[in-house]
Amino acid sequence: MSFGPRVQLNMDLILRAEELGFDSAWTAEAWGNDAVTTASWVLARTSKIKVGTSIMQMPARQPAMAAMTAMSLDHLSGGRFILGLGPSGPQVVEGWYGVPYGKPLSRTREYINIIRQIWAREAPLQFEGEHYTIPASGPGTTGLGKPLKSIVHGNPNIPIYTASISPNGLRCSGELADGVFPSMLDPEGADRAYLPYLEEGFKKAEQEKSLDNFAVIPGVSVIINDDIEKVRMPVKAQMALYIGGMGAKNKNFYNDLAKRMGYEEAAAKIQDLFLDGKKEEATLAVPDDLVDACHLVGPADRIRERLQAWKAAGKQKWVHTMNIGTPQPEALELLAEEML
Repeated sequence: MSFGPRVQLNMDLILRAEELGFDSAWTAEAWGNDAVTTASWVLARTSKIKVGTSIMQMPARQPAMAAMTAMSLDHLSGGRFILGLGPSGPQVVEGWYGVPYGKPLSRTREYINIIRQIWAREAPLQFEGEHYTIPASGPGTTGLGKPLKSIVHGNPNIPIYTASISPNGLRCSGELADGVFPSMLDPEGADRAYLPYLEEGFKKAEQEKSLDNFAVIPGVSVIINDDIEKVRMPVKAQMALYIGGMGAKNKNFYNDLAKRMGYEEAAAKIQDLFLDGKKEEATLAVPDDLVDACHLVGPADRIRERLQAWKAAGKQKWVHTMNIGTPQPEALELLAEEML
């Protein structure tokens, strides 16, 4: 799905991915298009490929609505839906949805707890938390609310993945979720930027957890072109947007992640330039090494060579699924030839 003034899906590319045997397709939302409508569209037009949301923004909908959506799509698709959730950031939460950003990790904990209670249908839903009280009480309520059990019999095994990149967010994902969407993952350096925090979360989980039953799903851009400098540029522009502009000067989780990955000086420079309105210069400040560590761009043989690191990460369980972003059918065909 592409972001812009019109909602667009390249269904031909998705259908080709399904034909080639790819596992899943993913939809997203920002502050315009939503993830659920597009996920529904893809599920309706495919028959085998799984479809997930990467991500549904939690402040945009109550947890019961997220649970209902997931149950409906799971039933209608024959069990092909994956629920991906995330807290978004304060600029979007407060500037678009008009609700307080608050405490995203405690919100995530309560949100997942409520969803799983709904799916389990062991009792009518009751919940008392910091963010959610069900049935609602207090000022403005009628007092007529009562605990309810879902009419629909949901599948309690629908996977729940969360978007996390901060240390505390990764700990939360490791404890509560079935998988995580990391950003800017280097398959040869995941043990530095991600795994210690996930493993701390695994230790707090109610059930036994490890990378054997937890999915790490990084986003990876793949563009085949003999002009490597040319194809690095759109990837750099996207990375500059996140490292430089996806947050305030002192609260940008992507900037913090780039620093954890060893790019402290570059991250600071990118942010300074981007926030000064110098977006082209910020793009040029993204190191080639950072692009090449996290994404697959350039000539086909170069991509094949770099895929070896991703294969090794898969064998070590550091990476479960590569969430591929590409406009090219030939890129999907190369990946299918090498990986599937």
